[in-house]
Amino acid sequence: MSAVHVVESAEHFKSLLSADLTRVSLINFWAPWANPCVQMNIFVEKLSKKYPQALVLQVEADEQADIAESFDVEAVPTFLILQGHTLLQRISGADAKKLTESMERFVKPTPLVDPLSSTEKLPAGDLQAPADEAEKEKLNARLKVLMEQDMVMLFMKGTPDAPRCGFSRKIVNLLRDQDVKYSSFDILSDESVRSGLKVYNDWPTFPQLIVKGEFVGGLDVVQEMVDSGEFKQLVGR
Repeated sequence: MSAVHVVESAEHFKSLLSADLTRVSLINFWAPWANPCVQMNIFVEKLSKKYPQALVLQVEADEQADIAESFDVEAVPTFLILQGHTLLQRISGADAKKLTESMERFVKPTPLVDPLSSTEKLPAGDLQAPADEAEKEKLNARLKVLMEQDMVMLFMKGTPDAPRCGFSRKIVNLLRDQDVKYSSFDILSDESVRSGLKVYNDWPTFPQLIVKGEFVGGLDVVQEMVDSGEFKQLVGR
């Protein structure tokens, strides 16, 4: 029997994580389309057997986007080590050596930890605009210019040729199937744009599609508009 818990929903994730707030947890964010993830899943399975006292959770980032967004997971694989709701270590990429060293460091009967950050509730999705109003206005002006850079603008993770999340990859394919010409912006390259757009468009996730300077929605919204024929009218096709 596998010692790895496959997370099925945000509620399932919260209940597992909150069952014992003294326990160390390893969260494996992965995607089936990424070969390094498939290899690391095997390694994580071995770690779960080596450290049975740890809670090991497997989260498919595309399927559980709310959880991935709440932890600012921008690429897969990403590994988080927590104690209760306290972040101890973040590991980006298929770094088996670093993951092993981190588990050896933190998974002890009474871990001596130096937390990087802490939160009292999960997922933590509060969106914070810049505190300074002048800076906020400056950022909003920049976002407006970016959104109006082309008739159709896609704010995504990665680039059309190299998407860095499943949702971005799907919307790129959708736009290609609709033969839509567009420009794109990699939100992973600029944190101010990434966090600012969440507030500016009141939409917490990416990708975000903009048409004629106006926010349209994410993948699900665009897919519904394509299915109904509304999207062709919107882009003037």
